[in-house]
Amino acid sequence: MFKTMKECTDFIFTLKAVDHKRAPLVLMREVLALLNNPQDRLRAIHLAGSNGKGSTVNALREMLQHAGYKVGAFTSPHLKRVNERMTINGIQISDAQFLHYMNRVFEIIETHYEGEFPSFFEVVTLIMYQYFADEEVDIALIETGLGGRLDATNVITPLISIITTISLEHTAFLGDTLAKVAFEKAGIIKENVPIIVGVKSEEALTVIREVAKERHAPCLVLGKDFTVENIEQGTTIQRFNYRKANAEMVGVPLKMAGPHQMNNASLAITAILTLRENGVIDISDESIHQALAKAQWAGRFEQLPGDIILDGAHNSEGTNALIQTLKTVYPQQNYRFIYAALADKDHAKSIALMDSIATSIAFTQIELPNAMPADQLAALSTNVNKEYNADWREMVQTILHQRNKEDVIVITGSLYFIAEIRQWLQGEQ
Repeated sequence: MFKTMKECTDFIFTLKAVDHKRAPLVLMREVLALLNNPQDRLRAIHLAGSNGKGSTVNALREMLQHAGYKVGAFTSPHLKRVNERMTINGIQISDAQFLHYMNRVFEIIETHYEGEFPSFFEVVTLIMYQYFADEEVDIALIETGLGGRLDATNVITPLISIITTISLEHTAFLGDTLAKVAFEKAGIIKENVPIIVGVKSEEALTVIREVAKERHAPCLVLGKDFTVENIEQGTTIQRFNYRKANAEMVGVPLKMAGPHQMNNASLAITAILTLRENGVIDISDESIHQALAKAQWAGRFEQLPGDIILDGAHNSEGTNALIQTLKTVYPQQNYRFIYAALADKDHAKSIALMDSIATSIAFTQIELPNAMPADQLAALSTNVNKEYNADWREMVQTILHQRNKEDVIVITGSLYFIAEIRQWLQGEQ
């Protein structure tokens, strides 16, 4: 049994999915049954996708909270503490609650499975389901961790499912084509449960539509069943018109910057309107407008003093969205990138995209066993002003001291890197 969060987190951070080979989801369902199936007491929205899950969850949470609902949100990764992964109305689970639910899981694993623990993500998912059920949240917003079909969260029948985007990622686990990745993400689609889709690739969409048809799930696709139109970009707020069948919203304000955030917001609006049409929630258009005007998400085009941008663009799709947003918000500035990432991504595409607009690009690495070495990242770049240093603090300090007033410093890559940088910058400031 664990008495302190340090003792607990030191243990759970060692847990890896590869350590024990079990049939997927079997242990999750068995342990949840021993916990009296807390997941069955939740009304949930389930989200999968390569990018945009966190921003879509954030938009949903703001709208539901504004309308007076008690909202649980399960997101990943965390930026500082594991408690961030499960919040109710934006407030993190307390250490005491986390330890309480973890010790219940610990007792079950020790008693029934001879101490053979599941992975870190499975453990925190088990904690989350107990916490949200006991706290009787009105709606639980639940992000998948990896994929969807075999993801630890995929033991619920939600009110609605959302697939944000599809790109090639975690190919060793999800497959090496968009169709294969889409099949894994489409695993969250349930019988007769509406699915809302922001995916643009026809290859991926074909797979998602087939799965939805097989499961009799109404399928609403961005650009076909609902649209984002008449985009206006301001310095602090962007606005767009939203249209879906008989519903229309004009001048929807959005604090989160970038065209991709309007797509994420439109997925969230479609989910809200669908639930409203089905009589599940009561929410006004005015609540939707007011909530989106203040919704923001740490580490996603987060603008810090001194023209510093933090953005966890951890794959080429995210990098492309970041570049579009930079060109919109800072059209005249020089872009000086600092990049660090994990080894399981397609870095060549992301780096080529940054090279195309970067005044300079600096590569570094974070202190994780699966971090991509800075020199290997630099070898993929063709930028004439590239450099690398394995010490990220030294590298960031160097770039910050070199900058001039025309420069925007764009710190990007792994969200784990963004988390480290964010904490360090706040301390420096």
